[in-house]
Amino acid sequence: MRVKEGREPQPSAGIIDSQSVKTTEAGGVRGYDAGKKVNGRKHHLLVDTLGFPIVVKVQAANVQDRDGAVEVLATAENKCSTLKLVWADGGYSGKLVEWVDELFDFKLEIVKRTDNIKGFKVQPRRWVVERTHAWIGRNRRMSKEYERLPQHSEANIHLTMIRLVFKRLCKLSP
Repeated sequence: MRVKEGREPQPSAGIIDSQSVKTTEAGGVRGYDAGKKVNGRKHHLLVDTLGFPIVVKVQAANVQDRDGAVEVLATAENKCSTLKLVWADGGYSGKLVEWVDELFDFKLEIVKRTDNIKGFKVQPRRWVVERTHAWIGRNRRMSKEYERLPQHSEANIHLTMIRLVFKRLCKLSP
């Protein structure tokens, strides 16, 4: 899909974010995200600039964004050697930026929100990962966490994105 869009096959930049999702009574890993007031799991996504996943991790919702990012970024280093820059929101600031600078070949850049603007404003680069969360949430199976194991949820996210890419590639074919 990246090649069809006129991009290099492997991404050089990515965007990281997480989203808390409610779970059912199926059991398994879950926690309470006090910031979002959600009892469930958190989807941590690192996507390329087109919104396609590089790394997907599902953890309990009580895992802080910075803590969840450690596993995502470590996986990204091994999975995508062409990555040079990752954008993130203010929830990822602090020691995580220094940690990434010390250990990895890519840079973590925080996209700051301007405080003088009231209400919703689209943030540069960050909207891409938010759109990916919306793509995933549009699938009935992904509207809530039904799986017992986080690995099954990760697989469902990958299947959702494979389906989306397949539909787009079929539209682009003559």
